[in-house]
Amino acid sequence: MDQNPDEGTIDLADAASSSWLTDAWAAIPDRSRAVFLARCQGTTLQEIGDTHGFSREYARQILTRVAGHVRDSADEAIPDWRERLMAANAGIAVLRHELAEAIEVRDHVAIKILAEEVGLRPPRTWAGDLDGWWTHSPDDLASVLAAIVRAAPLTSEMLAALVADHQVPGGFPLERLLADDRSPLVRERDGTWLRRRARSRDVAYLWLLDQGAPHRIERIAVELGAGSPRALAESLRRDKRFAHIRPEGLWGLAEWPGLDATKYRGAVEVVVDLVTRFGPIPKADLFTKAVQIYPVSRWRLEQCLSIDQLGETADGSIDLIARGAKPIEPPEPRKPDNMVSNGDGNAYGVRLTVDTDMLRGSGIIVSTWLTWQLGLRRAPMSMTFSSDELAVPLVVRRNTSGAQFTALRSFVLAQGVALGCEVAVVLVVESRTAHLHHACAAGTCPARTAEDQVVPADLPISATPRST
Repeated sequence: MDQNPDEGTIDLADAASSSWLTDAWAAIPDRSRAVFLARCQGTTLQEIGDTHGFSREYARQILTRVAGHVRDSADEAIPDWRERLMAANAGIAVLRHELAEAIEVRDHVAIKILAEEVGLRPPRTWAGDLDGWWTHSPDDLASVLAAIVRAAPLTSEMLAALVADHQVPGGFPLERLLADDRSPLVRERDGTWLRRRARSRDVAYLWLLDQGAPHRIERIAVELGAGSPRALAESLRRDKRFAHIRPEGLWGLAEWPGLDATKYRGAVEVVVDLVTRFGPIPKADLFTKAVQIYPVSRWRLEQCLSIDQLGETADGSIDLIARGAKPIEPPEPRKPDNMVSNGDGNAYGVRLTVDTDMLRGSGIIVSTWLTWQLGLRRAPMSMTFSSDELAVPLVVRRNTSGAQFTALRSFVLAQGVALGCEVAVVLVVESRTAHLHHACAAGTCPARTAEDQVVPADLPISATPRST
């Protein structure tokens, strides 16, 4: 063992007990115990060596000698300690004090040495290794956490039932792990647990579950505080837990029995399925069949023909592009009042009014005139623009039901704009750059006082009419 008369004394009263392990620990020199404790707290070998004035290799040798001494002491006091520790490892994980009881000692930091000797390790989580707990299968806890995430959203009662089903041991810090910043879940004030990246859908799920009956999307949006019923409907449509009931237009949960819900998540799926089965098919016949299955307007069905899977045959029928149909060239949409071009097709300006969707980070719906001008004639298609005013690139995306801006939230938050403010977005096609400006007219800005209101005059567009 490492002997040094200059080693200091460490207060270990909280770990001391009149047992063979305490005696073994007391026989270890003070500095060696300090090295071991520092290593337990996550200090690197290099940092330990720098503190005590020796090399990282010498620090490693000290740790090896400490571990050997504790193991030898255990062999002498309790020859079957390995078997006892393995038998104590039942379920997902056990606390260190449970291991201590198995070998007839009080809880002690040196039990770490014995646990590692028999192959026990701390459970792995998204927040790192779980200190104070030991298991023979470090990934078992990660599997339980993944199952809980898959079951989300959860009320506190649902979480308690899952804990019981997975036999999570008492005293386990599950809620602390779920509330960690690295967790895929987030806890609401009412105690429910939602998926961090799907909060609005999870809130809608729990609200419908509590109601026990389908509702219109407008009602759901009001209850959730969602800014746009249309955006919420698009979000629910992509989630298999929700059922869209036609022709009533209600939304319910797919798990509810007896719902007359369509298997299709949108009109696009209906049209593609019909063309796949019956195509090439005249457009009028296609639309007739579609509305019988999924009642929507003719305008919506026309939009579906712009997707990159469908095209037109020589006789005007609709078929799959994969079967030789030619893409349908859409007509140029009417230019809206809040958009403008510089005339040479290299720069476009859009004036937007800040609403709750923009502040929440939702995609902002804009006219397809913009995507048509940018050459995004099919759906889905997108174009990315870099910007000094945004934390991430701005994306202009063509969907079947319209066009969309993404990533405006970071700009409006940084500018301190408020609901009702106006934002000008200038897209320069050649350089693929976007320039954003707080564009309220003088004296009308909801976020500024009369003294500090300004109007940007450096937009590279000949005119930027106010949105209607």
